[in-house]
Amino acid sequence: MIKLGLIVNPIAGMGGSVALKGTDGKALEKAISLGAVPKCHHRVASALSEGSGWNVRWVTCSGKMGEAVLGSLGIDCTVIPSFGDKTTGQDTIRAARAMVEEKVDLLIFAGGDGTARDVASVVGEELPVLGVPGGVKIHSAVFAKTPKLAGGLIRDYVSGNLRETHLGEVMDIDEDLFRMGQVRARLFGYMRVPISGRSMQVKKAGRHIENSQVRLEEAAAFVADSMKRGVLYLLGSGSTVRALSNRMGLEGTLLGVDAVLDGRLIGKDLTEREIGSLLYGHEGEAKIIVSPIGGQGFIFGRGNQQFSPSVIRSVGKSNIIVLATPDKMDELFGRTLLVDTGDETLDRELNGYISVNVGWNRKIIWPVG
Repeated sequence: MIKLGLIVNPIAGMGGSVALKGTDGKALEKAISLGAVPKCHHRVASALSEGSGWNVRWVTCSGKMGEAVLGSLGIDCTVIPSFGDKTTGQDTIRAARAMVEEKVDLLIFAGGDGTARDVASVVGEELPVLGVPGGVKIHSAVFAKTPKLAGGLIRDYVSGNLRETHLGEVMDIDEDLFRMGQVRARLFGYMRVPISGRSMQVKKAGRHIENSQVRLEEAAAFVADSMKRGVLYLLGSGSTVRALSNRMGLEGTLLGVDAVLDGRLIGKDLTEREIGSLLYGHEGEAKIIVSPIGGQGFIFGRGNQQFSPSVIRSVGKSNIIVLATPDKMDELFGRTLLVDTGDETLDRELNGYISVNVGWNRKIIWPVG
């Protein structure tokens, strides 16, 4: 019988909606004080919703690190004890060691890049792994694109339809610099992951192309010139949208969500709650401006969790503006743009086609799904 291991980082992703860019170290206490709530449990439950019907043996950690979510799904499991309510990266490392000793056939872990790094420090290339996306920073190529797709990969692995693996990159992101608006990533290592171009995400791509910068400035100028008075614009994270702020002469946030009304910056590095308050108090139309993550294609659910399902629904699908360069779209190699909002119904509603601004008065139609 196949043996599956499960490690859940229960605090992963809590910093996203409150604009903290992560929950490592002291940021967790601040996230809780700002009203952040755990969400990783629900994402794992979504991935394993069909798990009670699989003929497998589960091994997991006690309490919130796995036992609780499997119990909520009616799945029997062997429990590794002595994991308390307050967990740290050291607990993840200890859990990974236990999974290696248990000789699990596939190790499933839920969290972000920090969790992946902790697992990789123990597992390396020793056994196959699969990441369920649950953190704020998810740059590594060891995660499924969404929890549901993770569930499909596990099902295929259990049935024997998917056993081939390759090495996926684990990226190490400096979280302190990340909070200060600087992205400094280095390759930490590799782990073996299932081969699935449809379901697995790729490593975030960087871009330093002179021609691309010219196109970006053209697209930013066009969007800026198209902005209307009385409309509340919510600007997403990343250097592409930052170019729009620069075009308007505003000092926006590189890795946060800002609000612009009538050419003025009225909110900077906003939390989900602050965005909701602005929308509630604004009588006119509102629009969201985002850019896909290079190489991956996510427009929601990676690094911009402040755009919660309630925020996106309040703004409306028709009021989402996508800004990119032709080079960034070429990096997708024809793959669709992606959404992982944490609300499967909303994700389905956002599927379809969307217009992408790629230059001065130049748009392309691209699938989302």
